[in-house]
Amino acid sequence: MGNPIGWCDRTWNVVTGCSHVSPGCDHCYAEVFAHRLQAMGQERYAHGFKVTCHADDEELLNQPLTWRKPQRVFVCSMGDLFHQDVPWRFIKAVFETMRSCPQHTFLLLTKRPGRMAYFANTYWPTAGSTGAEVATWPANVWAGTSVESQKYAPRLDVLARVPAAVRFVSAEPLLGPLDIRDWLPGWGAAGTTHENPHGTERWDLDGTLANAVDWVICGCESGPDRRPFHEDWVRSLRDQCKAADVPLFYKQGTQAVVDSRGRLTSKVVHLPLLDGVQHQEAPNV
Repeated sequence: MGNPIGWCDRTWNVVTGCSHVSPGCDHCYAEVFAHRLQAMGQERYAHGFKVTCHADDEELLNQPLTWRKPQRVFVCSMGDLFHQDVPWRFIKAVFETMRSCPQHTFLLLTKRPGRMAYFANTYWPTAGSTGAEVATWPANVWAGTSVESQKYAPRLDVLARVPAAVRFVSAEPLLGPLDIRDWLPGWGAAGTTHENPHGTERWDLDGTLANAVDWVICGCESGPDRRPFHEDWVRSLRDQCKAADVPLFYKQGTQAVVDSRGRLTSKVVHLPLLDGVQHQEAPNV
């Protein structure tokens, strides 16, 4: 079954439900859908938006094994795999499935990158060449975090500690101007200090922080109570990405329209043009 997200081929909701952690959560589409599905009697959403691990649903947990055609899979579009209420053992089971499907690419998006990084370096052991257990992140699992405004850009410092082949940021909903140059390739140098967008210095010992982001996704809110959105914020991200040779996916924006009463309003546009160009770029991996 397809999906309207655009930057993936399908979703895989082994965990549903979540809780708010920052302003980007205020108008959560997943929360609205979960309660709607609960009202419709959908068994999987019997608890509404309460965090639920579908550990007993083996068919769901093993579903990617049945997909023959390679897919780009958004894991937990209706929740957060790294929510504090999701047990480590269940996250391990999900990773076992993903590792068993190298033909697919799995996209993990979280607002809790600290728990993701802790899992990557502590709770995901495999046998090394010497027989000792070492943490090796599957090459087909991409790691991402949400950054809705400059205040939450430091999440990228934490994301940089996840040893994924591709790390990405979802600036959706984008709630203000966002400068992420400090985490893009080409900024700073290993073992040096440099000033970041917050006006403070940091020491990037190994150059990891300045190479934290390989892909940027951005867009506006889409609900009836959506907050203000300005294309100039996207232009800035476009220019930052272009300078760092990082792909940009502009998922949705707003367009001014005149309604039936002659009032100026706006509507949400999927895959909009920005200065005449549509940005649907993705990492070539």
